[in-house]
Amino acid sequence: MVAYFLLVFAVAFLLTLVLTPLVIRLAYRVGAIDIPNKRKVHNRIMPRLGGLAVYLGFLAAVLVVVNYTYDRQILGLLLGGTVVLLVGVVDDIKSLPPLAKLLGQVLAAAIPVYFGIRVNFINNPFDGYFHLGWMSIPVTMLWIVGITNAINLIDGLDGLASGVSFIALLIFSFMSLQVNQNTLIALLSLALAGAVLGFLRYNFHPAKIFLGDTGSMFLGFTIAVISVMGLLKSVTLYTFITPILILGVPIFDTFFAIVRRYKNNQPIFAADKAHLHHRLLNLGFSHRQAVLAIYCLALVFGLSAVFIFNRFS
Repeated sequence: MVAYFLLVFAVAFLLTLVLTPLVIRLAYRVGAIDIPNKRKVHNRIMPRLGGLAVYLGFLAAVLVVVNYTYDRQILGLLLGGTVVLLVGVVDDIKSLPPLAKLLGQVLAAAIPVYFGIRVNFINNPFDGYFHLGWMSIPVTMLWIVGITNAINLIDGLDGLASGVSFIALLIFSFMSLQVNQNTLIALLSLALAGAVLGFLRYNFHPAKIFLGDTGSMFLGFTIAVISVMGLLKSVTLYTFITPILILGVPIFDTFFAIVRRYKNNQPIFAADKAHLHHRLLNLGFSHRQAVLAIYCLALVFGLSAVFIFNRFS
């Protein structure tokens, strides 16, 4: 079994490692480039579209997973992920308006829900749990769209969203086996983690390519769906809190961004330079130091989730 886990991880890692230089060339050819401006940290034209390499590496590894164990929900994950990826590709080339991106994310989120991937219960800390019934549909879609945008919003420094996602996926893989021996979720998490690590070779500072909305939205979407397939299926309070803690960095950064923009009478989707990584840079952290500090914070959140589950479940 361990050999199979390593195989899935290795397939995703190696294929993404090989494909990323090809995607760099493709990004320049189709005009998927990020031009510096006063809001951005980088100071030279950079190719976007990096998520395409991550997607292809993940897809190849999932085919290995399907060889081992098939679940109809995998199809819902892949179809929804493909839709959100295509929305990101168009945005990286043409720059879609925020509403169009949001509608694309909602459409993508509806696909796994249609395939039965839903948050069916919310724990009642006083007595038992609430069965959500038809409310499971909007709750699940809100979770998926929310995490999709949370990962998208923290993608502001070289390797930041990729590294935080990698840490979260390793914790998800470990917790899925610990909570309910869910081998499928562990395999899917490792498949995406391998693809992300292969991409980080080119995305860590100084980056040769960005994830782009293609990658950050695909990562957020896939992580959100995997969490619903795995940990959020449980009815205990601690397994409901666990994915929130594992994704603590992007969730809290997004929450404070929404509050900040509301207080300043700004549109929620308006960009600013007040995210956690911007604040660390303003405090004098170097680019790498800021990214590594947030990696450490993400690891603390993830290990806290493991500790809380082991201590109280």
